Amino acid sequence: MSIIKWDPFRDLLSLQERMNKLFEESLLQTGKERQDLMVGGWSPAVDVMESNDEIVLKAELPGIDLKDVEVLIKDNVLTLRGERRFEKEEEKENYHRIERTYGTFQRFFTLPASVEQDKIKAKMKDGVLEVRIPKAKEEKSKKIEIEVK
Repeated sequence: MSIIKWDPFRDLLSLQERMNKLFEESLLQTGKERQDLMVGGWSPAVDVMESNDEIVLKAELPGIDLKDVEVLIKDNVLTLRGERRFEKEEEKENYHRIERTYGTFQRFFTLPASVEQDKIKAKMKDGVLEVRIPKAKEEKSKKIEIEVK
């Protein structure tokens, strides 16, 4: 058995890290966010990718009907909103645990000014909503010669 030298500062640092984590968690879930968690508010996971020609958003929306999803655009802000409804059966189910979240969601994405809003396309496949936002063709800059007099 080896002897380990006691370091009082090591315990203090560990305590400080735990206190910081506690404060961060409580500050993240204040006000409306905490209320949303209690009433079942949720937010789908979204991946955003960009290429030279377009921006692509992929949102995970398993179990949501297409009629319950909206994709809106206004003032270069793309809004994704919808609702996951709780499936009510006539028979009584004896749930042991409910982990899936239900209710409405809303996500906002600020788009660059250089997108073609009228050519945005959205499709849903296997519970994944894919929104393709084409970029506007940029005009090439033209070099202007400066005349010296």
